[in-house]
Amino acid sequence: MSGYKFDDLQERQKNAAAAKKAMLERFRSAAQAPDLEVQRQKRAAIHEARLARMAEREAAKKVREAELAAAAARAAELAAQAEREAEEAKARAAAEKADREAMLEAEQKAARDARYAARKADKKVRRRGY
Repeated sequence: MSGYKFDDLQERQKNAAAAKKAMLERFRSAAQAPDLEVQRQKRAAIHEARLARMAEREAAKKVREAELAAAAARAAELAAQAEREAEEAKARAAAEKADREAMLEAEQKAARDARYAARKADKKVRRRGY
């Protein structure tokens, strides 16, 4: 029985080149398959549809943001108006209070002046005796 014969260098190189050539041919035939182009077109259509949906979502988002900004502006305006009305009411209340205090002081002064005049008249009556 003879021993196993190993391939020499040239045989191994030739076998490796043949294997590379077979792989390259398989790859080229797969790359030129008609169903591959159909797959590419499907992917491109899906990508375009995805981009369109994203653009629609962006537009809707911008519209929502604009509506929210407008609502916030309205709320801020209403709050400012309510604050102005509260300040005006506070100012009116302060003015009314000042008027009441001025009237009260005037009434008190008139009463005090009347008492003073009565005391003075009573003093004159006591001095004169009639």
